[in-house]
Amino acid sequence: MSNKEEHSAAAAALSTTKKPTSTSLQHDLLLYLTTHDKLNTWSYANEHNLDHQLIIGTFRSIQSIGDIISMEQQTSRSIAPTDEGKTLIASGSYEYNLFQAVPTDKGIAQSELMKLPNSNIGFAKAMNNGWLQVDKSSKPPIVKRKVDNVHDEVQDLLKRIQSLQLSDANAKEVVELKKRKLVEDVVINYFIVTKSAGFSTNISKGETELTAEMLQTGSWKTLHFKQYNFNAKGMMPSYGCLHPLLKVRSEYRQIFLEMGFTEMPTNSFVENSFWNFDALFTPQKHPARDVQDTFFLSDPAITTKLPEDYVEKVKQVHSIGAFGSIGYQSDWQLEEAQKNVLRTHTTAVSTRMLYKLAQEKTFRPAKYFSIDKVFRNENLDATHLAEFHQIEGLIADYNLTLGDLIGVLYEFFRKLGANNLRFKPLINQFTEPPREVF
Repeated sequence: MSNKEEHSAAAAALSTTKKPTSTSLQHDLLLYLTTHDKLNTWSYANEHNLDHQLIIGTFRSIQSIGDIISMEQQTSRSIAPTDEGKTLIASGSYEYNLFQAVPTDKGIAQSELMKLPNSNIGFAKAMNNGWLQVDKSSKPPIVKRKVDNVHDEVQDLLKRIQSLQLSDANAKEVVELKKRKLVEDVVINYFIVTKSAGFSTNISKGETELTAEMLQTGSWKTLHFKQYNFNAKGMMPSYGCLHPLLKVRSEYRQIFLEMGFTEMPTNSFVENSFWNFDALFTPQKHPARDVQDTFFLSDPAITTKLPEDYVEKVKQVHSIGAFGSIGYQSDWQLEEAQKNVLRTHTTAVSTRMLYKLAQEKTFRPAKYFSIDKVFRNENLDATHLAEFHQIEGLIADYNLTLGDLIGVLYEFFRKLGANNLRFKPLINQFTEPPREVF
């Protein structure tokens, strides 16, 4: 159980606690042990209306002085009011408050009564308890008292639970409160304290530091020094740590490297539309290229550094087609391709790498990957940002099949711990043949 849960349990049991001085509390606790074989910290705190953590802290302070006491941790389960239950302790149950809102003589219109806070559950419980009755012959229906006075048993039971006086609370009542989420189970950590060999009611805190003055005067010879506690955990040193997203990114990167992939350079967030869209044969009139989806740069707005020979080939495929494609049969504008944007995907890096690979005189198989940020001009809300990370991978070689792709994906996910994978076809205008992994 966490300290937070234990504090909650203590707060539920003790609405108000005393705060004695550490010296007086220490004396009282030791005095108690002189006449008792053991002390239950939780019971003692409740009996004396003290903060449980204060009791534990005082005993730990005594324990650090020497072999005076022994502490054995124990765990027990109990119930405590929830936040809603504590509200009812302070202001009364919903059914009781609703009953009090009904005049004793002529009653009240049901429609008016149901305007009260938490009236639905309050009305249902009051009717079930036989406190109220509805005169449906009246228009509108009138709610009247069926009894003159009632006792708020729910509030009383919650108070008894809060003070741990549960001897007269039956299981049925507690179950009903749990159903209404007015109480909850809590785990309580407490200690059984017993006397050790060096037990005494007269103890001194002891010196914690040997000073130069003590050595010079020789006073250290008559002083009592506090023993070192080599089992103390101490304060954890503060240190930096990796962001969770960076941890995942590093894990994925290592998997790609283990599979023989080479990382592509993704250090440029700014890309021109030619590599970001046109080289991927995205139509120049495609909605993805609108300002509603893409961030366009204002300075510099365009680029003039494009490979002219490749630009002509891409223009031809867009305009009239080639390599078995009929193209888009529309004019292709260089000005549109020159516009600078924040890259909308890291596939723009892949197009550059494939172009660079094609410039080599002799073809060589290649396996590339990248993991980096991309940007979309989308509406920001609690679950959407204008940037996110994309994982990109490609393999260039002869005689590759869909089976090769499935094998690579299966191996990647296997390294992530997912072994039971399935693949199914789907419609995707950007890939061929498209497959979904699930």
